[in-house]
Amino acid sequence: MTILNIAVAGSTGRMGRVLLEMIAESSDMRLSAALDQKDNPFLMKDAGELIGSPCGIPIKSDFVSALPGSDVLIDFTRPAGTLAHLAICRNAGIKMVIGTTGFSAAEKEVLKAASEDIAIVFAPNMSVGVNVMFKLLEVAASKLLNDYDIEIVEAHHRHKVDAPSGTALRMGEVIAQTLNRDLTKVAVYGREGVTGERAAETIGFATIRGGDIVGDHTAIFAGIGERIEITHKASSRKTFAVGALRAARFLATQRNGLFDMQDVLGLR
Repeated sequence: MTILNIAVAGSTGRMGRVLLEMIAESSDMRLSAALDQKDNPFLMKDAGELIGSPCGIPIKSDFVSALPGSDVLIDFTRPAGTLAHLAICRNAGIKMVIGTTGFSAAEKEVLKAASEDIAIVFAPNMSVGVNVMFKLLEVAASKLLNDYDIEIVEAHHRHKVDAPSGTALRMGEVIAQTLNRDLTKVAVYGREGVTGERAAETIGFATIRGGDIVGDHTAIFAGIGERIEITHKASSRKTFAVGALRAARFLATQRNGLFDMQDVLGLR
């Protein structure tokens, strides 16, 4: 059995710890590097201690020295950090699974350029269920066409810093592309006061932040006399980790290119 060497960025955070746990439980993966910011209080401590299972891998901040020997870096951090890590991985020939959200259009072009040299799975949501939902949205939009008003509602924990979520935006993109609409022109991200009647082509977004909500997403297709709601609710970050590890296994067979979870799951 081939063992994949996996590095984890943001290893001491909520998502990072879940990834450490899932890698430790995997029979075909081993943790090769645990990384975090320079001011992190856990630096040089055994990463396994974060999950109650010492592994001999110290948490480091120097990506350049820590990454050699890794096959894949899994990164669920923030855009600036991910782009810095991307440059190092591109230079070192290390593949990446990127679950970071909040990238600008220009930053996404940087990911695309780097994929000429390394293989990357980039998805705003690594959950297998969410990515099946994307496919369901495509089917729904292709059948309902322009006869239904479309609204997207998402809810996350109080610590999330970007809105709408990357998953919600991807939902809007899937629907807009299916309906031959330009999301940048038809998206409405907030309503207040006297807004006038709803424009038929609008795709609306509503954002909720509070507590420890892992992630809820609903697309509403509201017609005359009926409505269809397609919802995904995450109750544990493990669902994202399972998808990320599945993406890492997919990358083992890829030399370069930019992929998403639709590629990983064979939903194209």
